[in-house]
Amino acid sequence: MSARAIADAVAASGKYAVNHQVIDRITPAKLKGMKGEIVWPALHGPFGEGGPMQDILEADGRPYVGCGPRAARVAMDKVASKCFAALAGLDVQPTCILKPEEAGLPLALPVVLKPIFEGSTIGLFICKTEAEWDRGYESALASGKPYMIEPFVKGEELTLGLIDRGVKGASLRALPWIHIVPAEGLYDYEAKYTRDDTDYRIDPELPVEVKEKTARLVEGLAKSMGVRHLCRADFILDDENRAWFLEINTMPGFTGHSLVPKAAGQIGLDMPKLCAHLVDRAGQP
Repeated sequence: MSARAIADAVAASGKYAVNHQVIDRITPAKLKGMKGEIVWPALHGPFGEGGPMQDILEADGRPYVGCGPRAARVAMDKVASKCFAALAGLDVQPTCILKPEEAGLPLALPVVLKPIFEGSTIGLFICKTEAEWDRGYESALASGKPYMIEPFVKGEELTLGLIDRGVKGASLRALPWIHIVPAEGLYDYEAKYTRDDTDYRIDPELPVEVKEKTARLVEGLAKSMGVRHLCRADFILDDENRAWFLEINTMPGFTGHSLVPKAAGQIGLDMPKLCAHLVDRAGQP
């Protein structure tokens, strides 16, 4: 869905001809055979945005939108990205790695149990009781994926998109904040991609400490990680107005429900302008 929306927007900009391809795990040879001077890999998940696709793109040699392999791998790793965030001065909660061989809880309930290398709330469990923890632990174990555990923070969901400033060597530019208000509790996969009842409050009233200082810290975080062109950082704002960093996404969604396009629209960048700008930046030396 993101790829289709991007292709339509780039075509609508009138700046580029578009060759829209739907792919999964692509081979270097197949990518070489596809026409085009610049590639936008709008592919979510560990392969598409976590390093392997970027390795193939580097070998291909054409400019592409988004992070290089190293930054992509760090950003996909929720534990590593929280370490980078802490070094950048952002507030982060303590995190533990789930031990597959034991179900003992290293943190007090309630906790969040989620895959380290996934996005879109896939495989996430909020565990407020021992029974919920047991169910989450068994599901995590059955998945075969590495999981992390962190304290559950009650609060409001905030997100901050960033895009390239258009100046070589500069950090990414923060877009307006968005306050996400799902109709039913958790901002889960359905709320993100299929439902229309989530309320997105663009440029909400926030404490200056969050609205300005945290935004600058996120810009610094993206630069320290080597993130380029675009990204989105997610937070929980607690009752004491502390913004707790959750994760950073280097190829965020670009559907009609998506947050970076919504925030960019607030500053006058509609989808065609936004997408053409990012293709422009990928084509720069």
